[in-house]
Amino acid sequence: MSGSMMVLAAAGAFVLSHFLLSHPLRRPLVNAMGEKGFLGLYSAVALITFGLAARAFQHAPATPPLWRVGDGLWAFVTAAMLAASILLLGSFVRNPALPGAAASAAKAEARGVYGITRHPMMWAFAIWGACHILVYPVEKNIILAGAIIVLALVGAALQDRKKAGQDPQGWIAWESRTSYWPFAAIAQGRAQFGGFGGHAIGGGIVVWLLATWAHIPLAGWAAGIWRWLT
Repeated sequence: MSGSMMVLAAAGAFVLSHFLLSHPLRRPLVNAMGEKGFLGLYSAVALITFGLAARAFQHAPATPPLWRVGDGLWAFVTAAMLAASILLLGSFVRNPALPGAAASAAKAEARGVYGITRHPMMWAFAIWGACHILVYPVEKNIILAGAIIVLALVGAALQDRKKAGQDPQGWIAWESRTSYWPFAAIAQGRAQFGGFGGHAIGGGIVVWLLATWAHIPLAGWAAGIWRWLT
């Protein structure tokens, strides 16, 4: 089996196991093992399958890039990753989708990152995957980053279905004020752009700076603004 096929198999196992454990297998396993036992199993499977995907990626040879990556593309990706970092940091506050916060869905406010999308965390990961494909368009990276995109965006849609089943009134009310697709609720007049907290913008900038700088010691090449500062 080629290196890219190994990456595909491992990434596929990571995504499929996540979907199975998060949705059809969750309830029977929780009933059999309890919530803590299930969380332990879920974490172990996620770590093992992601570790296999990372190892396969590391050992797979890099194929020739599919397109040229110049400064213009790097500038676009740098800005997109800043937006993703703000979405990610904003998603940790007032998020009805987080464990233990489901009761807040009925009254949650569609502002800040939730005015953009009700799935800011998922879209942050999807943007991350798309950006990494754009600046490193080799076969193994397209496979792994593509798997992250599928996991994030299909997972967000499945999460909507699950949450609506668990809290029909609250989650449907939340859906009516927000949108799955970024900016759709704003365009339709159901949400307003603004209301970003300092944790989202300030924290997002810090994460963006640290994460892009970390490419230098970890990957051996500069990313983000560090391409022009180092």
